Amino acid sequence: MSSTQPSPAAPQPQAPGRRRTGRLVVAWVLSVGLAFLLGMQVRPAVQPDAAAPAPAAPTSGAAQPEPAASTSAQPNPELEKFLLDLPRRDAADALAMGSVDAKVVMTNWSDYRCPFCAVWHQRTLPDLQKYVDDGSLRIEFRDLALFGEQSEGTAVAARAAGRQGKFWEFQEAVFAAAPPSGHPDIQRPNLIEFARTAGVPDLAAFETSLDDAALLEAVRADSAEARQLGISGTPFFVVGGQALSGAQPTESFETVIAAELAR
Repeated sequence: MSSTQPSPAAPQPQAPGRRRTGRLVVAWVLSVGLAFLLGMQVRPAVQPDAAAPAPAAPTSGAAQPEPAASTSAQPNPELEKFLLDLPRRDAADALAMGSVDAKVVMTNWSDYRCPFCAVWHQRTLPDLQKYVDDGSLRIEFRDLALFGEQSEGTAVAARAAGRQGKFWEFQEAVFAAAPPSGHPDIQRPNLIEFARTAGVPDLAAFETSLDDAALLEAVRADSAEARQLGISGTPFFVVGGQALSGAQPTESFETVIAAELAR
């Protein structure tokens, strides 16, 4: 899971109860001890500077995740409710796929320049499409721009593509072009080429939207919200009432999805 010191962002005001629950998320979900969340594993992240892991095993430079350790803590109903309330279920959300009435919602925070986000989107997301197609899973994407202006600019571009119904196609084009390690250099001409690859119909309108302050503010609002929740690395996921950290394999997500469907 990639992480960095976030650039300063003005946090959005929250109600006291939500701030208290946000602190619970920090303590329970993202603890250094990698505790069980509500009796379920919160899986550890791989190291941010390692090479992207192969499907079966990490590359020589990647740190192998250790098994998550359980604690004696009891399930926390307030935390569970908070996680289950995270989904927006907005039918007009261009950054979401799947039915708004899906039983399970996965919220995914990613950065377009994060190598482990690219690994997950290339190798795991396609395997979860079957759950989206049968109506049992909805995936809601949220930005967590960690790696500077290019991360923010690419996130803005993805939203600009989303205005023309090509958000996921644009995202796929970005991650498909990602190098196996490190943070890609993504300049404005690259964004236009990604839009062309994604099939964005009106490239002139797309390019105009790259300078839209409202889109940039939306990216920063998502990123600020993630930081308020204590999320400091990507990719990060909340699936129903459970959290997963890092580019975990497909099997990890299928196990969690099955447990949430049986809830």
